[in-house]
Amino acid sequence: MSDVINTDAVIVGAGPCGLFAVFELGLLDIKCQVIDILDRPGGQCAELYPEKPIYDIPALPIVTGAELTHRLMEQVKPFHADFHFNQMVTELKKLGDGGFELKTDGGLVFRSKVVVIAAGGGSFQPKKPPIPGIDAYEGISVYYSVKKMETLRGRDVLIVGGGDSALDWTLNLQPIARSLTLLHRRDEFRAAPDSVKKMRELVAAGKMQFKTGQVTGLKGEGGALSAATVKGNDGQVFDIAANAMLPFFGLTMKLGPVADWGLNLHENLIPVDTAKFESSVPGIFAIGDINTYPGKLKLILSGFHEAALMAQQAFHIKNPGERLLFQYTTSSSSLQKKLGVA
Repeated sequence: MSDVINTDAVIVGAGPCGLFAVFELGLLDIKCQVIDILDRPGGQCAELYPEKPIYDIPALPIVTGAELTHRLMEQVKPFHADFHFNQMVTELKKLGDGGFELKTDGGLVFRSKVVVIAAGGGSFQPKKPPIPGIDAYEGISVYYSVKKMETLRGRDVLIVGGGDSALDWTLNLQPIARSLTLLHRRDEFRAAPDSVKKMRELVAAGKMQFKTGQVTGLKGEGGALSAATVKGNDGQVFDIAANAMLPFFGLTMKLGPVADWGLNLHENLIPVDTAKFESSVPGIFAIGDINTYPGKLKLILSGFHEAALMAQQAFHIKNPGERLLFQYTTSSSSLQKKLGVA
């Protein structure tokens, strides 16, 4: 059993709305733990369109998903929130003291008075490659995310894909793997140019291999992988020796375990009021694309507004009976001190 992480608020989702919720809660001295199924902050912005321009963020005529994420992470630095990536919340239950306990598929346990669901359209789930018999290897030698790098130390690793996740994990795992091969269907990538450059340098130095083609089958027994059969772009079929494979074929969005948390749902969305953005369960809030209410607009700026109002109610849950003095960051010396700009 993992040690319990006690906190004021748990935010499920590290997309733009979840990150801004850290800021709004931090201004009110509400400490946060943030959980996300992805391996980095930014949610849909960072994962699906990091380089795609966004034009409707106030005061930023044009900003990419990656830059917006970076700016939000800079903004929340003063509040020292803890981030837990590659973790999916699998269980949420109400405790007798009015708080909540959350458990993740990575074995983490959280307890808090406030839960903020900022999960966008739901949780991102990896797309499974259409490889016969892959189910038998999952969790033993085929992994769709990396929860602990040490599990791959000294192994012969095959990474399949051409996006940021594939390239990032290639660079992170190459130093600790016994051998590493990156396989992509073509010699072009959808990843950051600097990551591609570093990968090619490792190949040129003989520290890893890069192959083009597609996996057509797996070899091994009892879930233990020994090799992947690949059909190259020239039609040739060959094996790549590997005892661990990481396919990064993109993501799909599903509501996931949220459906089992006892919340009222409407067409896979969480109905909320527009004063507090609280769900049908007091203390559980929903902001961003995961919620629904009359007049709802699925815009990032709407989620920012929702985060601000949510934080006001969260303060009263954390501090029952205490009066909340509304302040502006432009004129409040106490808020400016929290932000480190006083």
